[in-house]
Amino acid sequence: MADDARPMNGMTATSTSQFLYLLDGAFEGSEWHSLLGNLRSVAPEDWLWIPPGGRRSIRDIVGHVGSCKFMYENHAFGDAQLTGDHPLVEGRDALATIGSAIGWLREGQERLRRSVAALDEAELLRPRRHPYSGELEETRWIIGVMIGHDLYHAGEINHIRALRQQDDC
Repeated sequence: MADDARPMNGMTATSTSQFLYLLDGAFEGSEWHSLLGNLRSVAPEDWLWIPPGGRRSIRDIVGHVGSCKFMYENHAFGDAQLTGDHPLVEGRDALATIGSAIGWLREGQERLRRSVAALDEAELLRPRRHPYSGELEETRWIIGVMIGHDLYHAGEINHIRALRQQDDC
């Protein structure tokens, strides 16, 4: 996790730094709960496997998570020009392997993280555009959604991996 997400010298951390701390933890914190922690336990043969009765592979889930990182960041903090069919959002070649997908996820996370790190306290209440509905939501709500999104899909990845490897613990 980045150092700017932690209070320094006994000073009280800002709300923005607390959001960064949570954003970092959900993305690459603990092995058990973070998105990347759960992806590290995925074997290449797990990547495209779809559980019986399921609809999505781990690759599909990672594609969804990554595309949301790029879309939310661009629509909330950028020019709102990215669409679902943009090559960066689709992730095409980046999803070929687990390693390249992690690199793509890191790029999306870094963009989002930079945008959040640039905020001051007042900006957290500012309405920003939701990428899919187009409605305005408070910045803090958008950040919270992205934190929860990583955690939710980390669990989903863990569940599919455990079914495939038959080692649910």
